[in-house]
Amino acid sequence: MIFSPSIDAVFRQTNRSIEEKLGMLHELGFSAFEIWGWWNRDLDALQQAKERHGLTLASMCTRIISLVDPSQRNAYLEGLKESLAVAQRLGCRYLISQTGNYIPEVPREQQQQSLIAGLKAAAPYLEEAADVTLIVEPLNTKFDHKGYYLERSDEAFEIIDAVGSPQVKIVYYIYHQQISEGNLIPTIKSNMDKIAYFHLADHPGRHEPGTGEIHYPNVLQAIRDTGYTGYVGLEYFPLTDARQSLQRFLEQFAG
Repeated sequence: MIFSPSIDAVFRQTNRSIEEKLGMLHELGFSAFEIWGWWNRDLDALQQAKERHGLTLASMCTRIISLVDPSQRNAYLEGLKESLAVAQRLGCRYLISQTGNYIPEVPREQQQQSLIAGLKAAAPYLEEAADVTLIVEPLNTKFDHKGYYLERSDEAFEIIDAVGSPQVKIVYYIYHQQISEGNLIPTIKSNMDKIAYFHLADHPGRHEPGTGEIHYPNVLQAIRDTGYTGYVGLEYFPLTDARQSLQRFLEQFAG
């Protein structure tokens, strides 16, 4: 597997430049990184820094527009087309999609159908891009994303099955799913055909592995045992200096 630090999470309490952040990742031995939004960045500076340090941009978010509200579908698809153009420019193969917030006055089944229809409409754009996969993100609603629609992985997997595109999958965020439902290892092992990407942080606090209740040696070994060789995003908030935290992570988990 390839560990890919989220520079927005890991460096969120620093004011380092993009050059300094990517330079540090290169020095530590990482080959990839990820970002949240692309639309509020100097893309020229990002592209130059990633190329200078020989790093791959593993993932970034597409425009955050509701999929559960059918009136927003055209806007979502326009945002996806914009994001695909940026992804291809930067050599990014994974676009993270959120679903939007639950609409209280609309039946949940109706919102799920809107979400499926939106992802089905997105699939041809992804297939035309050929090398970009849209990864839908379930998030916990207890602590971090109150009101968000997609919380449980079983519903997420059901949605992916209904969409039926090899380029629409799930990003399984271990921290969020520990909060929402637990049962991490059996769920992962049973659904690897629908998972294209992982994120990690520990609970409580969304800090680095080893600070909370998730036994990451076992979880990461279970992922390795499935034959997965893709990206695992380090989307955590360090309790210590970013360099020290990342170095310690590599020492503990990259062997």
